[in-house]
Amino acid sequence: MSDDIARLQETAQALTDSISRVLVGKEHTIRLTLTSLFAGGHLLLEDNPGTGKTSLAKALAKSVEGSVSRLQFTPDLLPGDITGMSIWNQGTGSFEFHNGPVFANILLADEINRASPKTQSALLEVMQERRVTVDGVSRPVPTPFMVIATQNPIEQAGTYRLPEAQLDRFMLKSSIGYPDHATLVDILSQEREIDASELDSVVTTAEIDALQTVVDKVHAAPAIVDYVARLVGASRRAEEVRLGVSVRGAKAFLRAAKSYAAIDGRDFVTPDDVKALASPALAHRLVLAPEAEFDGVTPEVIVQQIVLEAKPPRERG
Repeated sequence: MSDDIARLQETAQALTDSISRVLVGKEHTIRLTLTSLFAGGHLLLEDNPGTGKTSLAKALAKSVEGSVSRLQFTPDLLPGDITGMSIWNQGTGSFEFHNGPVFANILLADEINRASPKTQSALLEVMQERRVTVDGVSRPVPTPFMVIATQNPIEQAGTYRLPEAQLDRFMLKSSIGYPDHATLVDILSQEREIDASELDSVVTTAEIDALQTVVDKVHAAPAIVDYVARLVGASRRAEEVRLGVSVRGAKAFLRAAKSYAAIDGRDFVTPDDVKALASPALAHRLVLAPEAEFDGVTPEVIVQQIVLEAKPPRERG
């Protein structure tokens, strides 16, 4: 194990320990969150109310020493409320740009599907290019930059479905789920609940920037790249699917696998890394045919079937 990989693994463990103080018994979800962070991607959390989506995002933001913005998405939210806007200054006789919440290292977009598609589209450029263009002027956002968005799958009144172009910009989609019986007993037995605001920072943004470059050094053998390509190709050929995984999605999938491997202390990707991330990285990118949706087919089921049918590299031949 190289020193860089060891440093990334150690940092990931410190962040996991910190976040686990707030989100008990959800190490897998935390690992997916850190996978997205170190890979330079964005995360979409979809789950029922009260499962800890916002707590997870806040805990990560507090554990990283950097700027954090939280934006509650509502139907009356405007694009300028996200990106910022130019305001006339009578004293200077000119327009001055006022930064919006997007100018932060971590942006928590709470209930993102409650804003109109026009407002949601304000995030498209910054999520892809890490910059905001207002009045013809491009302004870079701080690095690292990560959007953690939440949405509820059951409260659909007054919500808008996220556009496919925006879903494609989320590297991973995950859910937290309810705790098991033992974990719930442990949570209820605590004398005092720990709030995310009480956490201390365990890593700086400069360190996160450096560790994101470490992910670039993780090796993906040609057989692994071929495996990823076969899974992506199968997503486009599935008869229940109207729109499969894009090239951008395929690149994000492979980079996430590299990050996932590095967190495990390895400088190479294995087929198990790819299989572990198939559903979080691919399912939200699939657009199903209307007939499949009517029959109750879900993208997750399709991805699981694709993984079952595509033999990993060691089984080919």
